[in-house]
Amino acid sequence: MDQPNAAPQPERQPDADPAKPARAPQRLNRKPEEDVGPPVVEIRNLWTRFGKTVVHQDLNLDIYGGEILSIVGGSGTGKTVLLRQMLGLERPSSGSVKVFGEDVSGASPEQLQRMRNHWGMLFQEGALYSALTVFDNIALPLRELKALPEPVIRDAVLLKMDMVGLAIGDAKKMPSDLSGGMVKRAALARALALEPQLLFLDEPTAGLDPDLSDTFVELIQTLHSELHLTVVMVTHDLDSLFALSSRIAVLAEKHVIAVGPSCDVLRVKHPFIKQFFLGPRGQRALEVLEERYARKESED
Repeated sequence: MDQPNAAPQPERQPDADPAKPARAPQRLNRKPEEDVGPPVVEIRNLWTRFGKTVVHQDLNLDIYGGEILSIVGGSGTGKTVLLRQMLGLERPSSGSVKVFGEDVSGASPEQLQRMRNHWGMLFQEGALYSALTVFDNIALPLRELKALPEPVIRDAVLLKMDMVGLAIGDAKKMPSDLSGGMVKRAALARALALEPQLLFLDEPTAGLDPDLSDTFVELIQTLHSELHLTVVMVTHDLDSLFALSSRIAVLAEKHVIAVGPSCDVLRVKHPFIKQFFLGPRGQRALEVLEERYARKESED
């Protein structure tokens, strides 16, 4: 699978004192209203330290099946680091990260390879292999992780291309021939190649103009609904955040300070939440979302 270059691994932090209660975020809505069972992703007492810099301190978070959980936070709060830890690309200094009940943070390379059959990842820049065609980029996880005959792989790739809105003629194109929006779609098709239950998105609308961003958000909404996906998204784009999120987890002060639906998170009195959500950008994003809902209601 295509992955960014390996980052420096954080130093191991001594395990938290078992007599000390875990730091819990303000759980405005502990989990979605319907009974969705145990968490798909369960993070407990997580610490991340790079040298003398502590990025995460006693961080706890649950992500439930079928939801779109968005992670937001200021620069340096470790949003992408946390995402990479869920993927097993980085290990925390201490604590545990469980995905589908299995501890990713302590898994061997062989165990991680098996786990990756159940999730897909859309990297911020797409991370397509420049020397491979669109077809071969999408086929890569099928060839690496599945023992499938080429005709089956071909059908699967063409199906995924159709799902994300790519034409058959795009299959032979190289990544350098694609627009920014097409790169995102090809990378999303690759992330869906193994028919994952869990999809990770790192800044999915970054680099797209407003119209392309809206179209990509609608595509994610459709795929989430039709494929019954659980989605974990890191984003700073307020428009896509409000449009997509079932719940929002806010990182600040080295841990999750609030987690819940956007309407509840906005009520939390914290300087970062006030600045991020209630400033001019946040107000504009809310207005755009209200206009979008009004249009849909009038069309219905």
